[in-house]
Amino acid sequence: MTAPQPAQEVLDLALGQGFDLVGVAPLRAPRAAARFEEWLLAGRQADMDWLEQHRARILDPRLSLPEGKSLLVVGLGHSRAPVELVGGARVARYAAGRDYHNVIGRKLRKLAGVLRARGLLGGWKKVVDAGPLLERSHAAEAGLGFESKAANLLSRRFGPWFFLGELLLDVEVTPTPLAPAGSCGTCTACLSACPTGAILEPGVIDARLCLSYQTIENRGPIPHALRERLGSWVFGCDVCSEVCPWGADAPDLAARFGTHEAIASGSAAEWLGLSPGRFHAAFEGSPLRRAGRDGLGRNAALVLGNLPSESGRNALERALVDPAPLVREAAFWSLARAHRGDRNVADALERTLASETDRTARDGMRRSRAELG
Repeated sequence: MTAPQPAQEVLDLALGQGFDLVGVAPLRAPRAAARFEEWLLAGRQADMDWLEQHRARILDPRLSLPEGKSLLVVGLGHSRAPVELVGGARVARYAAGRDYHNVIGRKLRKLAGVLRARGLLGGWKKVVDAGPLLERSHAAEAGLGFESKAANLLSRRFGPWFFLGELLLDVEVTPTPLAPAGSCGTCTACLSACPTGAILEPGVIDARLCLSYQTIENRGPIPHALRERLGSWVFGCDVCSEVCPWGADAPDLAARFGTHEAIASGSAAEWLGLSPGRFHAAFEGSPLRRAGRDGLGRNAALVLGNLPSESGRNALERALVDPAPLVREAAFWSLARAHRGDRNVADALERTLASETDRTARDGMRRSRAELG
C-alpha cells in the first residue's frame, strides 16, 4: 500500500489560496451519521426532499467520488456586523455581500489546479454548502472546530462566523489532529434566544420552525404561527449566532465579501414591488436569489407587517394585486395585522378576498381575517 501523503504541503497550499482554516479528514461516513438518520426519520427536514434523495451519498461520501480517499475541509471567515436595510428589515450576515458559493467555489477550483500541478492530486470534487455532505461533522473531524448546541460549527478564532467548503481527493492524505477541546459547556443562550424554539435540544434543529428555512428554502406560505416571530428578518436569521459567546471576539471581515448594492440601499418596501426581471437584475451575484422573487416578496410583505410604516402600507396595498398568490396572501396578512381598525384597509382587504382565485391564498386570507379581524 502507498503511504499517506503528509498533510502539511496540502494545507499550506490551501492557506495560500486565502482560506483561514484548513484540515484533512478521511473520506468515510460522517461521525454524526446516526444523528442525521434520526433527524430525517423525525421529518425535521421539512420539505427539503433532496436530503432524503441524497441520503446514501451523505452517509457515504465515497459514492460522490468512488476513487476518493481523503476530504480537505476549508473555512473562510465572513462579516459579523449586523445587516439592516433602510426601514429596519434585516438580512443574515453571511448573505450581505458576494455569493459565497461563487467565491469559495473559485478558490477550491484554483486550489485543485495547484494540487494537480504539484502532482498531489488526480481526481477531485468540490462541495460548497449545497452538496450531499454532512460538512460540519466532517469539519469537526478535520480539526476546524466543534459542533455547537445550535448545530453550528464553532471555531476558537471565528466562532460561528465562517463558511465551509470541501474538496474530495483521490489521494490519501494524513488526517490533521482534532482541534483543541472546545465545548458549549452549560451555556444555553442559543436555545433560549431562538425566536421560534427551533432548537429542540442541543444539536437538534427542526427546520419547520427555523426562520432561515422559512425565509429561504420554503416555497409556500410561512405558517401563521411564525409570522410575528419573523420580526424584521427578511432573509435568514442570525439570532443563535448573535448570542453565542464563542463569536464575541471574532474578527469582522465585512470588507472581504462587501455589501451588495441591493442590500446597501434597498428596503423591504422596495423589494416587495420588484418585477421578476428587476429582481434578477437587482440581486445578480447575491445569495438572496436563492429565495426567488416570490419568496423574497413574501418575506418583505410579512416584515412590513411587523415594522409598520406609511411607505410599507403603500407597498402592501400595491402588493394585493401582485402576480404571485404567495405575495398577495402575505400582504393581506400584514395589512390586517398592522392596520386593523382602518376602514379603508378593511374595505381593500374585503375586495381582495372576494376577487382572489387561488385557493391556497384565499384560505390564508380567510384565516388572517378570522385571527386578526
